[in-house]
Amino acid sequence: MSIGAVLDLLRPEFPDVTISKIRFLETEGLVTPQRAASGYRRFSAYDCARLRYVLTAQRDHYLPLKVIKARLDAEPDGALPLTESAYPVPRLVPAVDEATHHATVSPTPPRRVRLSREDLLERSGADDVLLTALVRSGVITAGPGGWFDEHAVVIVQCARALADYGVEPRHLRAFRSAADRQSDLIAQIAGPLVKGGKAGARDRADDLAREVAALAIALHTALLKSAVHDVLHG
Repeated sequence: MSIGAVLDLLRPEFPDVTISKIRFLETEGLVTPQRAASGYRRFSAYDCARLRYVLTAQRDHYLPLKVIKARLDAEPDGALPLTESAYPVPRLVPAVDEATHHATVSPTPPRRVRLSREDLLERSGADDVLLTALVRSGVITAGPGGWFDEHAVVIVQCARALADYGVEPRHLRAFRSAADRQSDLIAQIAGPLVKGGKAGARDRADDLAREVAALAIALHTALLKSAVHDVLHG
């Protein structure tokens, strides 16, 4: 199938994927479509399965491409690893809503998921009092037009669960501040790639940001575990 057909196949599950992204994954060796006599790419069902695996590993587990490629290369006979067993990280909510499920092929990247306040409350299961407190504390912010993105659902769900342990929204401000500082650092590292203006620069910057973010998450997790151990066990 053509690259356009592949895009049409993947878009319902991965609304942010673009032709540029697929070409970038090809240059990185994640997929190797055959070439027709005319020079056009011809993707097989196996190529589509590999693309779906790569995109899932990026989206659900925030893995950098070199880690994903190492996993794929380690499998005998080109078999695809089992995503859930290899990366047992649960997703709290789906990132795609019904509005983006029927997206069509477009030369421009699709918009991200936009949720109204009512949609966010329904998806997260939280009440309006909690959401108001989270907004006032700066833990969560609405974008232009008052819309929230898909990440807001996970944030509110976590805040709701932490509330059962007596953790209030004002206590979560420290998490927001730490995330903002870390994202600024990642932007300083990956930002220059985008400004370079080279072909595939944005995709390379995106993968670099994922890689640095994954390292930051691992570091934060290790530091937190160490600190908790010290508190509980001296």
